[in-house]
Amino acid sequence: MIPPNDLTGLILAGGEGRRMGGRDKGLELLAGRPLVAHVSERFAGQVSELVISANRHPQNYRRYGDRVVADQALDGQRGNFHGPLMGLYAGLCTARTPWLLVAPCDIPALPRDFAARLIQGLGNADIAVAHDGQRVHPVIALMRTDLATALGQALDAGKRSVREFYAGRYVNEVDMADCAGELVNVNTPADKARLEATLAREAS
Repeated sequence: MIPPNDLTGLILAGGEGRRMGGRDKGLELLAGRPLVAHVSERFAGQVSELVISANRHPQNYRRYGDRVVADQALDGQRGNFHGPLMGLYAGLCTARTPWLLVAPCDIPALPRDFAARLIQGLGNADIAVAHDGQRVHPVIALMRTDLATALGQALDAGKRSVREFYAGRYVNEVDMADCAGELVNVNTPADKARLEATLAREAS
């Protein structure tokens, strides 16, 4: 088992929010609270430090994590809004522990035991990722932080896809089909409205 002291948490909130009309998705309200607040709760007690990858409104995000990091720009080849792979790189570079536990800001109903599930399913792999029974969720993941160098090289080679980077690594897919309904992304205002309706029904 990997203890919390060996884990840094990372919430990916650095996207452009195109399907949210360009708004900062992590700060969109769901049931009266920002999406990032819901996800931050899922890391409570599971990690030694929580880092949020964000390219806008860092002062707002600081309320929900210990540190906020932005995409890095090196040699003019890297910069803001290059997707989750760049956010992963920022998290790997800033982590002070051997392991990085990752989740996106737009899965607010993330299972509260997702860390334990990924740790248990890691085995001898470099990376563990969630699988909901139908598809992989590549950024609900646990990975070694010493992958930072390899990821930096991949970015310099022009790679921008998380799956493309994982293709050269030992990855274990962790079965989370029993909680597939908790792995729903909130990408659009319609997604948010549906989830709010579901939460309201459950509360009543």
